[in-house]
Amino acid sequence: MNNRALIERDLAVLWHPCSQMKDYELSGDEALPMIPIKSGSGVWLEDFNGNRYLDAISSWWVNLFGHANPTINQAIKDQLDTLEHVILGGFSHQAAIELAEKLVEITPAGLNKCFYADSGSAAVEIALKMSFHYWRNLGKTEKNRFITLENSYHGETLGALAVGNVALYKSTYAPLLMDVISVPGPDCYFREPGESWRDYSSRRFKAMEEALAEHAESVSAVIVEPLVQCAGNMRMYDPVYLKLLRDACDRYEVHLIADEIAVGFGRTGTLFACEQAGISPDFLCLSKGLTGGYLPLSAVLTTDNVYRAFYDEYRNLNAFLHSHSYTGNALGCRAALATIGIFQQQDVLARNRRLAEVLAGALERFREHPKVGEVRQTGLIAAIELVKDKRTREPYPWQQRRGLRVYRHALAQGVLLRPLGNVIYFMPPYVINEAEIELMVEVAWQGVQLAVQD
Repeated sequence: MNNRALIERDLAVLWHPCSQMKDYELSGDEALPMIPIKSGSGVWLEDFNGNRYLDAISSWWVNLFGHANPTINQAIKDQLDTLEHVILGGFSHQAAIELAEKLVEITPAGLNKCFYADSGSAAVEIALKMSFHYWRNLGKTEKNRFITLENSYHGETLGALAVGNVALYKSTYAPLLMDVISVPGPDCYFREPGESWRDYSSRRFKAMEEALAEHAESVSAVIVEPLVQCAGNMRMYDPVYLKLLRDACDRYEVHLIADEIAVGFGRTGTLFACEQAGISPDFLCLSKGLTGGYLPLSAVLTTDNVYRAFYDEYRNLNAFLHSHSYTGNALGCRAALATIGIFQQQDVLARNRRLAEVLAGALERFREHPKVGEVRQTGLIAAIELVKDKRTREPYPWQQRRGLRVYRHALAQGVLLRPLGNVIYFMPPYVINEAEIELMVEVAWQGVQLAVQD
């Protein structure tokens, strides 16, 4: 079996996510090469022709401890011999219980109840519905709107899409979506020269304060991605914004939903991004790295206070009836337990901080590049924003697809980078070493040189 044969079979039957399928059949500069993968090991992927690719984006931000990790592999194999899945309505199993106990233990204080789903988008839908339903059960049916940040992204299902704010994903489906209140965000890319992240994020909170003051009586919750708006071009902000937001949500009696689907489990330097602000949300959405990149699983952690609002006599019809067929899947739960076990058995966060310093050093040369508007980093998430004019930060027209040039070059050099438009980013597995960091950054440097040529 070789790449060509598999590509032909693929294009005959598969419709790929987040893709213009015609790109895969073009030739020349506009082509998007299709790469069938045969195997993975650590940070490396190998195709059917023997070519290797360094997975610099953790296969869409999910892989934490490398492909074919022996610890997670063995945990899944052991679980498979016992129980693959069972309905979680009226039944339970050991892996689901142990994982819920572990999540309650490691997440911010006060998040004592765990509700499972099967994807990040589903977790967001659950948090939105729980928040609305909570207020309804308390008789506050007027609290049925949500506040979201500009440039935010929370998933592709209709509820999650509605509370996002990236036009590329949202505008087509606008007629199907509920109305939300969108406020300017704390994105530090737009700070004034010499202004600190903290000062800018604090100043930008004024817009949220005003929105809450005006709409609190009708607002159920505010939803945010703590510290990094990942799909929104990896834009970043200071933890002080979360601290101000937690205080304001308390004052205005509005829930705070923290979408840590992409940034949770060590990505930002702490186990959860909310820790850097010293806050606990009312709802914490987790997925992606939860199973180490192995199986689809998500969880929503919430408070005893929220839980009690649904705990009632059946005849009052206050129960939360949301469900998924694969809720609490035993294999996924066991993979998640193995993943959390690695964090607890090894000093992963300390190693990640050292790797983040290596990555920061490797990226220094991009700062003075005449076509780089900003280099930014939070933990093991880093981004390089390409611009047409460094002084004004005028972006390249999206139609020029400058990022695609970087992507194509990187693949040819054995590195998987998948830019967000004109933003080149790095979000590697935690098992990457210093030499591999230097390699992926060097390949990105070469790709940027090619991409900015007129």
